[in-house]
Amino acid sequence: MKEAVAGELATAYHSAIVDRVRLSDYQYDSGRLTVHLAREFGFCYGVDRAVDYAYQARRRFPSRNVFLTGEIIHNPHVNDRLREAGIRFLSDPDERRDLLGPEDVVILPAFGVTVADMAQLSAQGCTLVDTTCGSVLNVWKNVVRYAQEGFTSVIHGKVKHEETQATASQALKYPQGRYLVVLDRAEAAIVCGYIRSGGDRAAFLDRFASAASPGFDPDRDLARIGCANQTTMLMTESLEIGEMFREAIRARYGEAALPTQFRSFDTICSATQERQDAVIALLDEQRLDLMLVVGGYNSSNTCNLARICAAKVPTYHISDPQCMVSSIELRHRPVGAPSTTVGVESVARDWLPRSGRIVVGLTAGASTPNNIVGEVIQRLESFALAG
Repeated sequence: MKEAVAGELATAYHSAIVDRVRLSDYQYDSGRLTVHLAREFGFCYGVDRAVDYAYQARRRFPSRNVFLTGEIIHNPHVNDRLREAGIRFLSDPDERRDLLGPEDVVILPAFGVTVADMAQLSAQGCTLVDTTCGSVLNVWKNVVRYAQEGFTSVIHGKVKHEETQATASQALKYPQGRYLVVLDRAEAAIVCGYIRSGGDRAAFLDRFASAASPGFDPDRDLARIGCANQTTMLMTESLEIGEMFREAIRARYGEAALPTQFRSFDTICSATQERQDAVIALLDEQRLDLMLVVGGYNSSNTCNLARICAAKVPTYHISDPQCMVSSIELRHRPVGAPSTTVGVESVARDWLPRSGRIVVGLTAGASTPNNIVGEVIQRLESFALAG
């Protein structure tokens, strides 16, 4: 059904202005405004494929109920459009997952679903449309291998993120499989300290109660470590955390133990890495007055793009063009705030210079469609011209 939905997708998500910016060496000039667009931004292959499959599923089964297990990607604009297309979300409070049956179609999101959810939906006889990203499947493959070989999967990720929950569940496919989720370097340092010299077992289990597999025993389960990650995390941090664990195992057990007690694979997805590399290059090549990062507030890869930018230039993470209220007022997610859409917005005043030349950098997370990026450029232009 790909050709059948191509026009609908183009109407919903295409942007002529973004096409023109690409053809102009990723630069847009209008009056006193110059916008530099990162050379990799917005929809990645996995997201594009997931959204495409969702539209195809709705078209392929016009008389059947079509559900998503939850958000297909972390972008409210895209999810709202899918609701408008008649796709129902099992994460909505009025939906009943237990009532699904063979006549129902269920779309699995790009993040994937847990092993338990997959088993339940299969047992209920639902028609499944699997849009799980290939990069996520690659992580799962490594985590399953760790479990087979008796290694604990240490996952750099956000414990409540759908992808991390699905990845962690893969570690439990085998009886000896274990997992532990660490959010950042600080949490990794706590675990590495325990590996090196032990510590207060009860305090450790209390700290990681919601981030460890059932029955986790740090004295037993931290002896053999396999590193993995949520694919949308900050690449440099994931690699550094991997090295932290390598050094901890070496310090505790010696160099000779590394081949049998430590595993590590680079499982950051290529699209995430390309977008991070592109924004780093933009920051190095251009003198910017400010940076706009566009994407859902609960989008991990978008939040990490904002973190990169904020280290170099004033940065505003906005979820959509309407966050740019005026040239004086802008609603945004503060860099480093919790990844949730509830109660995280701040208001910036006088965010756009009222006179003189303005040079703005622009990028968007992997779940942000081109039409949103184009609308941001147009709105930015209208404010700059009015000022």
